[in-house]
Amino acid sequence: MRDETIPTIHRGIAGMQHQSAVWRAAGLKSALVPTMGALHEGHLDLVRTASAAADRVVVSIFVNPTQFAPTEDFAAYPREEAADLAKLAALGVDAVFAPTIAEMYPDGYATRIVVDGPARGLESDSRPHFFGGVATVVAKLFISCAPDIAIFGEKDYQQLLVVRRMGADLGLPVDVVGFPTVRAADGLALSSRNAYLSPEERSVAPRLHAALQAAAAAIRAGKPPVPDALAAAERDLDDAGFAVDYVALRNADTLAEVSDPRAGPLRLLAAARLGRTRLIDNIAV
Repeated sequence: MRDETIPTIHRGIAGMQHQSAVWRAAGLKSALVPTMGALHEGHLDLVRTASAAADRVVVSIFVNPTQFAPTEDFAAYPREEAADLAKLAALGVDAVFAPTIAEMYPDGYATRIVVDGPARGLESDSRPHFFGGVATVVAKLFISCAPDIAIFGEKDYQQLLVVRRMGADLGLPVDVVGFPTVRAADGLALSSRNAYLSPEERSVAPRLHAALQAAAAAIRAGKPPVPDALAAAERDLDDAGFAVDYVALRNADTLAEVSDPRAGPLRLLAAARLGRTRLIDNIAV
């Protein structure tokens, strides 16, 4: 890492590409931590992991409009760049890539990546636009920052698998690494959107993780049957005041639906709304 504590801020793709080329020419390994800003301790743990894995660390801060539907919270999404930069400076980050929307999607922009495989179902059922937007912006981030490693949190587990599949399919020379979900002491997965929760909702929100833990324990024990365990989790969430989008058991490597819970690694995933906040979580089974 550099001795200076203030990271270099790149607003343009060309400048970021030049910086990455300089590092590569010097034989330095770089890691990228993609974010939409409003950084919390989960993000900072990703940065610490990146620092341990590479010689240079880039954090991107970009609220990507192509992954938001018109009815979603693009305008309201928290933007705290000054605070974010202070946190990254304290960790000795080497560069911040914080482009404008016009830089990433200039006039006449007409290209979008279409994804399938692990993108099928779950989040795509309620947000069909989402993973195409994610894959497109992540590909652009990889091209702009040219990292050797990119680190993503497992809280967005389906997103992690979509990005990993996209990188492999397009032959992008980036090792996509997942990092375990960072949680508050009461089990709630850390997320920038947790800021939307009222104090009362915040006290209820950990019930999502608790419901997943109970369902996972039942599935491991082999009783009740998987559909009953998932239904019980949904009832628990309904009773707590959540509006459930899904509670699903999937293959942990592919996100294919599971017919035999004894076969292969498993992942239990859920999404539910609490007030105006949509929460997602997942755990290994």
